[in-house]
Amino acid sequence: MIELIKALPKAELHLHIEGSLEPELMLRLAKKNNVDIPYKDIEAIRDAYNFTNLQSFLDIYYAGAKVLVTKEDFYDLTWEYILKCVEDNVVHTEIFFDPQTHTQRGVPFEVVITGITQALSAAKARYGITSAVIVCFLRHLSEQEAFETLEQALKFKQHIIGVGLDSAELGNPPSKFKAVFKKAREEGFKLVAHAGEEADYSYIYEALDLLDIDRIDHGVQSINSDALMQRLKEEQMPLTVCPNSNIELKVFDSYEQHNIKQLLDFGLNVSVNSDDPAYFKGYINQNFINIYEHLTLSEADIVTLIKNSFRSAFIDNDLKQQYLRQVDQVLL
Repeated sequence: MIELIKALPKAELHLHIEGSLEPELMLRLAKKNNVDIPYKDIEAIRDAYNFTNLQSFLDIYYAGAKVLVTKEDFYDLTWEYILKCVEDNVVHTEIFFDPQTHTQRGVPFEVVITGITQALSAAKARYGITSAVIVCFLRHLSEQEAFETLEQALKFKQHIIGVGLDSAELGNPPSKFKAVFKKAREEGFKLVAHAGEEADYSYIYEALDLLDIDRIDHGVQSINSDALMQRLKEEQMPLTVCPNSNIELKVFDSYEQHNIKQLLDFGLNVSVNSDDPAYFKGYINQNFINIYEHLTLSEADIVTLIKNSFRSAFIDNDLKQQYLRQVDQVLL
């Protein structure tokens, strides 16, 4: 089964590009850009990757992002992730980035988006990997600051397919961003939001009813509401689940306790993604392998999870069908 997991083409819909910053690149860029980070070597960085909750991760995540300064840095960051896509047979990826993490440090929006998109263009040319970019608002900041970020994003609309909502969930409900998501929808962006990761399932309802989102990122707390589970099933609302992340951030104590199999068996549209793979011990294949080894997932379950990712991607139907046929060809 593990060899089949590796062989199957995949789409990744929940990937923070800043979260793919490996320790080696972090140290190299820190030295190049003369940025002081509190780690003397790779082992010190990896030792810091022991999290107690979402906030403990975010503290390190934002500290690491400080090494990203130039267009070339964002290109290199994205390109290293693309090489992981090649290794894991990811043929389509939809990448999140957090512009506010960088603009607050004086790094212009244009620098970030240009570096990322140039690497994605090179990935399409060299490897045939298709991609999209989603701008995420930091939910611990104000809605006004999100509006300012949206205005910046509009200047690069040709490169951006959607907007999202991430960062510290507790105390920052989706309702805080109702107006800016309405504006983003009017501008033609697809809408996604992190909801129901650490916070309770009421955040999922808010994302659905107040933000009118197209996909829920995480959403694992939905299992605590029978009515919500039924609604998600009927609407086939995509949930981009990130198993390694959920374990590392203590949403679940072990893989055996993870509820992705229950969500799948109920008929929800769930997919597997790596979230912040440099920090959470593995890219997409490792996420699949971990849940396969610890849950009673069949070959049919694995295939459904993979096909769900293509069905839920922000691509046209012809391309979806092309990728779904590629999955079926491996199974012959």
